[in-house]
Amino acid sequence: MTAVRKTRLPSGEELPVLGQGTWYMGEDRRKRTAEIAALQLGLDLGLTLVDTAEMYGNGDTEELVGEALTGRRDKAFIVSKVLPGNAARAGTIAACERSLKRLRTDRIDLYLLHWRGGVPLPETLAGFDALIQAGKIRRWGVSNFDADDMEELLALPAGGSVATNQVLYNLSRRGIEWDLLPRCQRAGVPIMAYSPIEQGRVLRNAEVKRIAGELGASAAQVALAWVLREAHVIAIPKAGTVEHVRENASVFDVSLTKENLADLDRAFPPPGRKQPLEMI
Repeated sequence: MTAVRKTRLPSGEELPVLGQGTWYMGEDRRKRTAEIAALQLGLDLGLTLVDTAEMYGNGDTEELVGEALTGRRDKAFIVSKVLPGNAARAGTIAACERSLKRLRTDRIDLYLLHWRGGVPLPETLAGFDALIQAGKIRRWGVSNFDADDMEELLALPAGGSVATNQVLYNLSRRGIEWDLLPRCQRAGVPIMAYSPIEQGRVLRNAEVKRIAGELGASAAQVALAWVLREAHVIAIPKAGTVEHVRENASVFDVSLTKENLADLDRAFPPPGRKQPLEMI
């Protein structure tokens, strides 16, 4: 199995470009043992970035992650998120404290604003700064920020400390390539792609399946390899079983050719104009 490729945060810290998403995990007790085993295997295979949020399962997902990482915390890079309704200075601090308790840890490696709400950005950033000063978080970032949102953020005195922007990006959701992706690349801010296989929908595409057969790969590996073709892009697919984790981790054995990429461009055309940022 080819080693997991790395990218760098603006701070210089290295992260794997393939992590583990957890949306919808921890919500079904019957799947708990399998989900914990999947997360633990992911760590062992180098998928050390584990992404979660206070919103997921109303905290149940963070509790699952905390259980899975017991005794393994130092191997993991934990990402979690604060809801916009909690994102005032005091609310951000209180939400983080609740997440820390559920995650069974004393720090979150990267803490994101889940999406923009009514709280002015400087208030949220003040909360992030207080948490950094207290050692409760190590870095902060944002999620679901469009290009104009990033311009506004980067213009703030503290905005240059943003570590990532987590957005929807996959073969069927390419709008960020028009302006947001190049803007973040110029700023050295990695994009973190959630739902990189569109919750499985792109895997049914005939061209994706054809290319997978040609390369001796799975459709999911083709879709992930496509997302990871770009510099400074991190993908965080969810994998609820050890088999799925192994499949994802083997994506670095898959090399898309120029012809493959051209065929995928025809099947999933890149944007020809500005599009509103998509969310699911």
